Amino acid sequence: MRIATVNVNGIRAAARKGMGEWIASSAPDVLLLQEVRADEAIAAGLLPGYTAVTWPCRIKGRAGVSVAVREGGPASIGAVRQGIAAPGTPEPDVDSGRWLEVDLSLADGSSLTVISAYLHSGQLGTEKMDQKYAHLDLVDARMADLLTASRDGGQQVIMAGDLNVVRSEKDIKNWKPNHNKIAGVMDEEIAHLESWFASGWVDVARELAGPEAQGPYTWWSQRGKAFDNDAGWRIDYQVATPGLRPMSATVDRAADYASRWSDHAPLVVEYD
Repeated sequence: MRIATVNVNGIRAAARKGMGEWIASSAPDVLLLQEVRADEAIAAGLLPGYTAVTWPCRIKGRAGVSVAVREGGPASIGAVRQGIAAPGTPEPDVDSGRWLEVDLSLADGSSLTVISAYLHSGQLGTEKMDQKYAHLDLVDARMADLLTASRDGGQQVIMAGDLNVVRSEKDIKNWKPNHNKIAGVMDEEIAHLESWFASGWVDVARELAGPEAQGPYTWWSQRGKAFDNDAGWRIDYQVATPGLRPMSATVDRAADYASRWSDHAPLVVEYD
């Protein structure tokens, strides 16, 4: 089963730049999208051959996440849950369109939960950073509940998306000038992710690449020559419960700057 995640940086712009050709070539069974910035009808219309569920942000032009399942593939969409807030608790507008859970029914009769997640990017010294940390606290609680359920007979889970945090110097080309100086490279942010992996969640790309591998990066700034120089960040993840069996992980980096249809590259994982 092939599962891909990518921040499309606006699905309409991505479609104009070649996203559809990539989808046709890669043919993921499940496609998890972030920064969709479109409503459900528009997103579905740009994903032919897929059945898609989208949760747009209530703030127009921001965030938005989708889960799309290939028609005729090994999975179909079941229950859908929007948001990270506890049941009965209103989702803050800034958190809407950032966490979408979908239960998939698989051809062999089993089921799997997939989550398309878009964490705040944050900005040091501003309200945006407070929002990021508040959201991370909610994610921590949900991740703990999902992991416990998976071990108590519940189904397995893949949480994937743009988490906007690197884990170490192996995940960013320019570690020293950025570490503890810019959002996404702060020890306090990193500690949230490390708590998940210490509890048993698996960072699939890191697990398969090995602890000493540099990257592979998934995002490059649009400024300067970051893409040409591969001065990237690994901020797009697939995070899996330990009962799953990932076989391979690939970052589908464009051949050159002109071929890019997003500032992120898809992370594609094959699961047994």
